[in-house]
Amino acid sequence: MSAASGLLAHLAPHLLQLGKELSALVHQAGGRLIMVGGSVRDLLHKTSPQELDLEVQGLTLPTIKSLLEKKYRLDEVGKAFGVIRLKGLPVEIALPRTELKTGQGHKGFSITIDPYLPFEKAVMRRDFTINAMGIDLIQEKLLDPCHGRKDWENRLLKHVGPAFIEDPLRVLRAMQFIARFDLSVHVDTVKICQTMGMEELPPERIYEEWKKLLLKGENITAGLKFLKNTGWLRYFPEIQALDGCPQEPEWHPEGDVWIHTLHCLDAFAQARIGDDWEDLVVGFAVLCHDFGKPLTTKIAEDGRIRSPMHEPEGEAPTRSFLSRLTNQVDLHDEVAPLVRRHLTPRIFYKDQASDGAIRRLARKVKRIDRLVRVAAADIAGRPPRKDEFPEGPWLLQRAQELRVKDSEPKPIILGRHLIELGMKPGAEFGPILEKCFEAQLDGTFDDLIFGLVFLEKFLPGK
Repeated sequence: MSAASGLLAHLAPHLLQLGKELSALVHQAGGRLIMVGGSVRDLLHKTSPQELDLEVQGLTLPTIKSLLEKKYRLDEVGKAFGVIRLKGLPVEIALPRTELKTGQGHKGFSITIDPYLPFEKAVMRRDFTINAMGIDLIQEKLLDPCHGRKDWENRLLKHVGPAFIEDPLRVLRAMQFIARFDLSVHVDTVKICQTMGMEELPPERIYEEWKKLLLKGENITAGLKFLKNTGWLRYFPEIQALDGCPQEPEWHPEGDVWIHTLHCLDAFAQARIGDDWEDLVVGFAVLCHDFGKPLTTKIAEDGRIRSPMHEPEGEAPTRSFLSRLTNQVDLHDEVAPLVRRHLTPRIFYKDQASDGAIRRLARKVKRIDRLVRVAAADIAGRPPRKDEFPEGPWLLQRAQELRVKDSEPKPIILGRHLIELGMKPGAEFGPILEKCFEAQLDGTFDDLIFGLVFLEKFLPGK
């Protein structure tokens, strides 16, 4: 069995069949189709890619479009880049191209499509050797001019060539690749990254790399340490401030807040639930949970290190950090309350909090199960301490009983109920509805019938 045949054994059957069909079409027209990039890397990782990244050599873009249109619906998503997608199918097809740096940032390139560019030259625009491999699906032959397979086997991340420096996003791509695949970094790659600046990278591209770090990283510590070693923490000052911020050794024998946060993130990575949105919210909350410590940490007269009020003080830097990554306000609004109250599970357990307090907590953090996950990562991030976490199961059980484990309580009494009882909409609606909701949170009523009984006392003439 050839090296390529062994890799293709990991490809999902429907993708293999689709790839073979497309290869045959291209081959019959005198071209060559090659599976490239992340698709090949995933096969080396013994996992099937979710979609096929393909490159066609020897055919012009009009010829390829004419060829494919006979059987597939096309979406020319990147005409300037020579990129075509097959509608309804997980396939992206590109032509070989060269890139010339003409300006700053991720988009500062002049693109030249060259259908006849040899594969060995086409891959020189790629970032890392592990992404610079190809598989000829007709010949079932591995193309590896940059020795990416050897680097993969040695768990080494190495840049392809001098053009690497032209795209600063590649530093963040390195961060998440290191974390996802537990790679070490070639010394020359570290050095070239240290000379690069973030320039004018679009926030959405930066955000995508952080998402991959949190959703796919198995060794998040390694990825963030790389960011520190290259000097790129300076672009994320809220994280950089954690480095060197001391903690009380009795409670944090692991070291400073930076080290603690790394341990917490690795604990989070081991407990992801597979729901991307939930994991993303919790992952960012774990990353940001101690952003308030650099603002509040003091050494007391007794020599003890304390960070009073670091929870609420962490909300502003959390929002600042997230707002530079994405304008998804719902993400900001769901992460920040978790940062602000990440110590609450322990406090509630110690005080045996009331039903009303737990309902109000759910209202503030939106999902108590998220808060428990953040608190669990916080507790786990203090090696060699191995503290018990009884407050987690206790709070989850209480929240389950109160039906607020994975959702915030919704008000039973609404404005339409006031209107149905003869009231006209006005300024008094807000205070009345708030009093009804507070009573509901206290457990005064838990259904509409008793809610309406409670509401009667606020009606005119009562």
